[in-house]
Amino acid sequence: MKMKWFLLFAIFFAIIPMSVSAEPESPMDKLDDISDEALQMVKFHRYEDAKRMLDYFSNQFESLSVNAQPLTMDEVRIINSSRDEAMEAALSPDMGHEERINKLTKFRLVIDAIATSSQPLWTEMEDSVRTAFNQAREAAANGDSADFHSNFNTFLSLYNVIYPSMKIDVPAENIQRLDARIKFIDEYRSQIIHDPEGQQELDKLDADLKKLFTNIEDDDADPSLWWVIISTGSIIIMTLSYVGWRKYQGERDLKKDRSREHKD
Repeated sequence: MKMKWFLLFAIFFAIIPMSVSAEPESPMDKLDDISDEALQMVKFHRYEDAKRMLDYFSNQFESLSVNAQPLTMDEVRIINSSRDEAMEAALSPDMGHEERINKLTKFRLVIDAIATSSQPLWTEMEDSVRTAFNQAREAAANGDSADFHSNFNTFLSLYNVIYPSMKIDVPAENIQRLDARIKFIDEYRSQIIHDPEGQQELDKLDADLKKLFTNIEDDDADPSLWWVIISTGSIIIMTLSYVGWRKYQGERDLKKDRSREHKD
């Protein structure tokens, strides 16, 4: 009986920390929240409020940089660049609303990519990015030049939104391969539309885009989480097995006692 209670308590202490322990918000999580607030302000045309949120972000980010430096120089550079673009979007007197949202979204995705260790938000744009590209590829196959240019421009615009955050999560050599292929297609658009061999470059880029998002999804699983799941599951199985064995032993001992009583 003591062993049974010991195993039950082991399950309790293995599961409870996952549900009740709440870690305090990290500085990067706070910056992530601020970037999201700035994006929401722009969506509702509250550009002055967005500017104030971005100023607040800058102050908090400077404080983070002074007190601790958990970021690489490349990450700091990417944050500053995307923050500057976001500020430009909030201050510009004549920038279109959609372009403002794209710049704030780019900034938001960068901060999320740094603050998040798994499932970065930029990967959720996979459907939009690949849909625009596939429509461009289909237009090229049909020889529809106008439709190809329109959809490929949409693809480039969406790719530009996720590009800085991609550079945080994706190996540099993969980024360089994508850049080279996209630049080639963009530069030789007219030849690609009328040349079947040129359209093979579109097929290769499609494969590269698929690998881009697939590899990120494969890396999302947290090894520590899998360890907790496996270890907790093992404890539960051990407990159930022990309880079943004790029940079997009890029933067998009871049968023995009854058999002895009949003999007596």
